[in-house]
Amino acid sequence: MNKARRTPGTTIAAHGVLILYTLIALFPVFVILINSFKSRRAIFRDPLGLPDAETFSLIGYETVLKQGDFFLYFQNSMIVTVVSLTLILLFGAMAAFALAEYRFKGNTLMGLYLALGIMIPIRIGTVAILEMMVSTGLVNTLTALILVYTAQGLPLAVFILSEFMKGVSDDLKNAGRIDGLSEYKIFFRLVLPLVRPAMATVAVFNMIPIWNDLWFPLILAPAEEVKTLTLGSQVFIGQFVTDWNAVLSALSMAILPVMILYVIFSRQLIRGITSGAVK
Repeated sequence: MNKARRTPGTTIAAHGVLILYTLIALFPVFVILINSFKSRRAIFRDPLGLPDAETFSLIGYETVLKQGDFFLYFQNSMIVTVVSLTLILLFGAMAAFALAEYRFKGNTLMGLYLALGIMIPIRIGTVAILEMMVSTGLVNTLTALILVYTAQGLPLAVFILSEFMKGVSDDLKNAGRIDGLSEYKIFFRLVLPLVRPAMATVAVFNMIPIWNDLWFPLILAPAEEVKTLTLGSQVFIGQFVTDWNAVLSALSMAILPVMILYVIFSRQLIRGITSGAVK
């Protein structure tokens, strides 16, 4: 059966809807950013106007940098996010390769067990996790957050990557074995490069929840020296709730990094979502 061809009108309409949705989604971010560079009077007088020579002001950012150690918060968030994503991608890809490539007793059961992690929120085990971190002395450390986020992200990573790895050509892997490549070299040199779109998809799906999470930083790492950017921003906003310049500046500093990272991974993310499997 021949696939129905899309008419130019349908394509234009679809793109128009997507562009409209994008503009609606980005509009609040745009308003926050432009008002973070304006004086307090200009924010209330013309909230949608762009800053000019008369209304431009950096007082909000000056307040943020003086009253809160946002560079430390940003550093902590970057460490937690990057290390967590690295561990999720590494261990998730290795587990997915084992489940997709090798047949052993309990293979299907193991896959179902890992899939349960997607359906059961990790926050249900907050009390047990906190007790575990207290007993191991990891409270108020970035290690506690990294371990929790890695455990949180692995089920989805294994689920997505295993489906992609099943589509990798067996002939390619067998040719590597004939050439004397070890299983590790087959995994790192042959398989991983072919599933980069899936890796990017997993990275984005985990990056945003990790960066924006407030629950576990508040419970496991509330100390000043290990605060993440999200927690630090919330505490700052609570203290300066009536200072709109400072609030908008703090929100901008919390939003921009994750948006930049998303743009970096967006092309691979789209490829990973649309391809569905490696051909």
